[in-house]
Amino acid sequence: MKFTLENNASANAIRSYSAEELRIGEHSIRSSCIVMADALIANWPPASLDELQLNHLEPIFELRPELVLLGTGARQRFAPAPIRLAFAEQRIGLEVMDLGAACRTFNILVQEDRRVAAALFLK
Repeated sequence: MKFTLENNASANAIRSYSAEELRIGEHSIRSSCIVMADALIANWPPASLDELQLNHLEPIFELRPELVLLGTGARQRFAPAPIRLAFAEQRIGLEVMDLGAACRTFNILVQEDRRVAAALFLK
């Protein structure tokens, strides 16, 4: 699916997504990534939610978002309890949704100038 919502030209916008690729601004991403309006971490090590470990959360926590959207691929899958607890301990909101919903929600919240991060799994 392709879509564009770009009122703030300097902010990262997710232009399109599929199971094989994300288009973030002019970047083509073919692996898990973390994106904020002003940051992009490509090649984030966990390839899927099943591989997500607590140590993978450090790059997210360093960005200090107020909310993280966890895009879990083609279908919504909830994060394990230790992952949810780590976000709660950091006082960072966590919303889990499928990849498409996470991408669309991210773009809306960025346009509202929210300090949101999306941690996105293609699979």
